[in-house]
Amino acid sequence: MSNVFAQRRQKLLSLKALRGTSPAPAHTEETCPACGGVVRRRDLVIARYVCPLCGHHYPIGAYYRLSLVLDKGTFRELDGNLTSNDPLSFPGYREKLEQARHRTGMNEGVVTATGRIGGQKVAVGALDNRFFMGSMSAALGEKVTRLVEFAEKYKLPLILFSASGGARMQEGILSLMQMAKTSAALERFSQKGGLFISVLTHPTTGGVTASFASLGDIMLAEPGALIGSAGPRVIEQTIGEKLPEGFQRAEYLLEHGFLDAIVPRTHLRDTLIRLLRLHGKGGSDRGK
Repeated sequence: MSNVFAQRRQKLLSLKALRGTSPAPAHTEETCPACGGVVRRRDLVIARYVCPLCGHHYPIGAYYRLSLVLDKGTFRELDGNLTSNDPLSFPGYREKLEQARHRTGMNEGVVTATGRIGGQKVAVGALDNRFFMGSMSAALGEKVTRLVEFAEKYKLPLILFSASGGARMQEGILSLMQMAKTSAALERFSQKGGLFISVLTHPTTGGVTASFASLGDIMLAEPGALIGSAGPRVIEQTIGEKLPEGFQRAEYLLEHGFLDAIVPRTHLRDTLIRLLRLHGKGGSDRGK
């Protein structure tokens, strides 16, 4: 499996795979959407798509995100062929699914896998907002649930990176059902003493926030991530009031006790290694 991972990792080194853009020469410049500064693309890649001028964290793909935290050669994907269908015969949905698969090279908006972080085996998943904004379909919920059950079976710590726009409206109630399904699986996992580290990235909203993303034993987030159920504009329109500055951003949520820590992307792997060692979660070598 290490050869498969190496091939996939090599593919993901291109900007097209990482960011959904065409490869560009190293000297190409890009304007940061947060500070407006001009950054060389090469410097952005070296900084793991964190603006070296202001620290803005660019969205990144799921495979690339996992490659930043997993030990080299340890990635093993789970349920990679599990895909969404069109249960409600929603107009145009099948075509949009095909377009998303072609554009991202993914079958669904989440990648689940096993691997090692600092030598310790983990069950890990990452949502990808390039695939229907990481929205929760029946297939995405099934993959997350299977990952939780895998972690429970082999007594592995569980790490999930969330990035989502909420439930996938093209699947209606079947999408919303995944909130209860994933939450129930995590409750069983917790009762067996499992460790769940939830990492919230920009944006994490809707049904994902209202279910598995908020159930971590340890809650981490990237700087500046938008985190909430309904978006701030929807809330303002509903209550007819202006929200506080920075409302629903990671820093605001940390201040109000929703998060345990905000961890920059460049420090995340080291932070996860320390947390895993602190909790003594090495896991079983079965299920390789």
